Amino acid sequence: MKLKPKITIADHFGVIEDPRIDRTKRHKLIDIMTIAVCAVICGADGWVGIETYGCAKYEWLKTFLELPNGIPSHDTFARVFA
Repeated sequence: MKLKPKITIADHFGVIEDPRIDRTKRHKLIDIMTIAVCAVICGADGWVGIETYGCAKYEWLKTFLELPNGIPSHDTFARVFA
């Protein structure tokens, strides 16, 4: 039986254009989206919950995300997904 190729969240969402203004970007869009997806899968039910998840899992997340300015705030998650 042949295994299907592994597709990462970054592979799937990497084609989405970032609509934000360049000078206001402190966090990579793919980092924000990956944290949000992982957090919701783990039961986060709001922006504060997503931020809390990110902070709790920071060491693990930084093994595969860049996180140049740490975990985004709950306000950042809300603005990006608005």
